[in-house]
This record gives sequence, structure tokens and C-alpha cells, in this order.
Amino acid sequence: MKTLTAATLLATAGIFGLTGCASTGNIAPQYVAPSAYQGYDCQALSQEYMRVNRYVDGTRKQQSSLSASGVGVGVSAGRWGISPNISFGVGKSNDNKARDAKLSRLYGERDAIIQSARIQRCSFANGVKIYGE
Repeated sequence: MKTLTAATLLATAGIFGLTGCASTGNIAPQYVAPSAYQGYDCQALSQEYMRVNRYVDGTRKQQSSLSASGVGVGVSAGRWGISPNISFGVGKSNDNKARDAKLSRLYGERDAIIQSARIQRCSFANGVKIYGE
């Protein structure tokens, strides 16, 4: 019975370990000075915060684009004679550098908005955490 319990615990730990690895990763925010938003009142800061969050959500949902990985030109022979052929290597790119850079900038803007809202004591910023808190 102990081996079954140990095996069950090991399998459960493995599942939780794999689930942790399946996360989207941490993208650190790019620094944006809160002074960029010093001229905004609480209502404008709240609207800007919601706007940036919409951009963040949209950017997170962006998929990698298709990318060409090669072009092949050749000649093939078959039942119908000799004929030229062209093949294209197209696949989904795993390169998310542009998306991650955009998210980093948006996270930095969002943090700057919250910091500016805290300075002005805006109520919508209560309980909202920024990176590193």
C-alpha cells in the first residue's frame, strides 16, 4: 500500500511540475517614468489604465505569424514524364520577441499609471500591484 501512495504522490508532483512549466513565462516591464502621467487626473488615469489593459489582453492573445523557412526547386520523374516542382517550407514561427517587447512596454506603462495614481491617491489604484510587489 505504501508503494501505491508513494507512486500517487510522485505522479501528482510530476503533474504539478509540468503545469508550472507550461506557464507563459515572466516578462519584466520596461521602465516608464510615472512623471509621464503627472498631468492626468484620477479619471484620466483610470481610463488610461483600462486602455492599456485592453492592449495587454489583445497582445497576449496574438499568435505567432507564419514564416517561410525555405524554397525548393527541383525536377521529378514519374509515370507522366519529367516535370519541374517547387516546394515551399511554411510553418508557424515560435519567435515571439516582438510580442514580448510590446508586452514589456505595456507592462511598464501600466506600472507607471498605477504609481502616478498612488501619488494622487486615486481610489482605483488601491490593491493593484505593480511588478515586484
